[in-house]
Amino acid sequence: MNNLNRCTILLTGGTGSFGKAFISFLLSQEKFSGTIRVFSRGEYEQYKLQQQYLSDPRIRFLIGDVRDKNRLYRATQGTDVIIHAAALKHVTIAEYNPFEVVKTNIIGSQNIVEVAIDTKVKKVILISSDKAVYPISLYGATKLAAERIFIQGNVYAGTQKTIFAVARFGNFMGSRGSVLPLFSKQSHSGILSLTHPDMTRFWITPSQAAAFVLLSLSKMKGGEIFIPKSPTIKIIDLAKAIAPKAKHKFTGIRQGEKLHEELMTEQELESSETFNNYYVIHPTTEGKLTQPTEKKREKRLLYRSDSNQWQLDLKGIKNLLKLSISPG
Repeated sequence: MNNLNRCTILLTGGTGSFGKAFISFLLSQEKFSGTIRVFSRGEYEQYKLQQQYLSDPRIRFLIGDVRDKNRLYRATQGTDVIIHAAALKHVTIAEYNPFEVVKTNIIGSQNIVEVAIDTKVKKVILISSDKAVYPISLYGATKLAAERIFIQGNVYAGTQKTIFAVARFGNFMGSRGSVLPLFSKQSHSGILSLTHPDMTRFWITPSQAAAFVLLSLSKMKGGEIFIPKSPTIKIIDLAKAIAPKAKHKFTGIRQGEKLHEELMTEQELESSETFNNYYVIHPTTEGKLTQPTEKKREKRLLYRSDSNQWQLDLKGIKNLLKLSISPG
């Protein structure tokens, strides 16, 4: 965090669930005297966020789309760090609008990499998803492609000192499009819609994700994928925690949806390193990137939500819900 205190940070997708949480978290740090440039295409969402931070000189607002490389060039001038959170994320909508998702999630990520190298940004990190691991949805496939683009960006940078890394998360509690707001809304009717009684997910609060991105920025050397150690919840237990007396209606797993999620592949296990609260997957591409030594490798079970050792019961879920109130 010390090296970031006076940085200029470009935050793409800055009015999304993660973006709002990151802004709130960083501006709450008294030592931060730098600038956050909030970059997004939503005029109304930017207006609402502006009203919230009218008196804080550390934040700027820029309308733009990651598909527009010329606008990115202008927004990135003088930037030290880019946090790339802009994406089309809704799994079902992505299946019906494939070209649009590719333009934003893949071409947009390529634009970020190229512009960051050209404008000599120091550090760039992609916000990714567990759906990039063994993807079965178009959204997951585009996030996998974005991850590969970012990791390979370290090679494309050549002698330029721009470095790229990835932070990969499970579900953000309370984010737009997640099941939490849906359950909260349906609780008034007494019937909650679930897809499958055994479904599990990794969950993390938006503020925890924001803190983890700052940690990743401080640790990154180029090409890593950072993964926080996160708890698993059963979706049916989440439903019980929100509305204990409600009945459950099972609708079946939707197109592109998994019963359980993974945060790491078998192949990634071979180049991963574990710390107290997170994992690092080290790059395996050739060039200036390095892999961990044999001593740093260890045998672990595949990091899946159903076999995860950190499973939350109803009490744990209720405690997490208290922390999951997102700033929007």
